[in-house]
Amino acid sequence: MDVKEAIAKRRAYRALGPVEITDGLMRELAEAARLMPSCFNNQPWKFVFVRSPEALARVHVCLSRNNDWVKGASLIIAAFAARDRDCVVKGREYYLFDLGQAVGAVQLRATELGLVAHPIAGFDGEAVRATLGIPEGNTVITLVNVGKKTGDKGALTPQQAAAEDERPERLPPEAIYSVDAYDERLAAAPDR
Repeated sequence: MDVKEAIAKRRAYRALGPVEITDGLMRELAEAARLMPSCFNNQPWKFVFVRSPEALARVHVCLSRNNDWVKGASLIIAAFAARDRDCVVKGREYYLFDLGQAVGAVQLRATELGLVAHPIAGFDGEAVRATLGIPEGNTVITLVNVGKKTGDKGALTPQQAAAEDERPERLPPEAIYSVDAYDERLAAAPDR
């Protein structure tokens, strides 16, 4: 599978089934993140790979309402970074961007391996940080939920189940970029 195909096939499915989480699989996902660029090569990203049933149950307690579907994931990756481990240039905090690039690489590698890697924001970040022993000063930006796509939608809300079948609508390219200067048509693009 090439990158273009992985990008096209990547989906944030919620109907997840079990998959064996081996040390080798975790290393593959970490390797994808490790190779991403970062400001001055600071590599601010850190991850806790949660795979034991006991540790998964502790993280499940930190989830927001309507995220029961996460319990179908065989692996939850807590992705975090600290502001002071990366560049801050004229107020721009690169640890957020750099961690995002690393998580994107994890998602594409998981897709290439036939898995779903669905990042979420619906969790109590401080509770996750404390539960996993992540030191203070770090921000847990996302939990990436990894599993196999399944047809079992039992843990999903009706709205979530309906969204599984078709890719959510994406903005057309002309709504997300302009050339040489800002174009007012970008402001007219529908908000999501």
